[in-house]
Amino acid sequence: MEMQTILIVDDEKEIRDLVDIYLKGEGYKTIKACDGEEALEIIENENVDLVILDVMMPRLNGIDTCLKIRENRDMPIIMLSAKTEDIDKILGLNMGADDYLTKPFNPLELVARVRSQLRRFYRFSSKVLKEEINENIIQIDDLTINLDTHEIILSDNMVKLTPTEFDILALLAKNRGKVFSIENIYESVWNQELMTSDNTVMVHIRKIREKLEENPRKPRFIKTVWGVGYKIEK
Repeated sequence: MEMQTILIVDDEKEIRDLVDIYLKGEGYKTIKACDGEEALEIIENENVDLVILDVMMPRLNGIDTCLKIRENRDMPIIMLSAKTEDIDKILGLNMGADDYLTKPFNPLELVARVRSQLRRFYRFSSKVLKEEINENIIQIDDLTINLDTHEIILSDNMVKLTPTEFDILALLAKNRGKVFSIENIYESVWNQELMTSDNTVMVHIRKIREKLEENPRKPRFIKTVWGVGYKIEK
């Protein structure tokens, strides 16, 4: 397994060095920062698995740093503070911290909490990954089609399709690369034969494109195969 990286953020050099020694002794890679601003720069440029974050620091304190991290990161955060009041612990946890340890602390207890948080985090991440592999979730570039919940997500935004529009999109998505004629689509979705000169399918395709495409005239998803029908490419 690749060595996990712990970011130690504290304005007291003695504490940074002490925690560094114990974590390295347990086989972790460490990076040290003396305040929140330096920590945020490191997180932007390094792969950090867990952050140990002091509350009282100059320039950018631990609470504000925690909030900044949580804007786009979900790694575990353990906060350190000399404050022992319950309200301070609650504040830290409410701001996005996963655990809280008051100073002075036993370094061995901190190491145990680091190990526990990493184990919990990666066990949860593994579970999420397995759920994402669900065969009933179809991913096409930035488009996600959930066949179980009938949800459509495009670039992290929910798209509302009518049940019929969803069924057409799902039919094409489940059979990527296969061209469906208008007759094929109609008979598969409506479960009846297509009446001559019925343009129902074309109207629904146009509506789907209007909801999914930046430029419906140049669609990324549902392609027209002229003289044959429609498909979603592989």
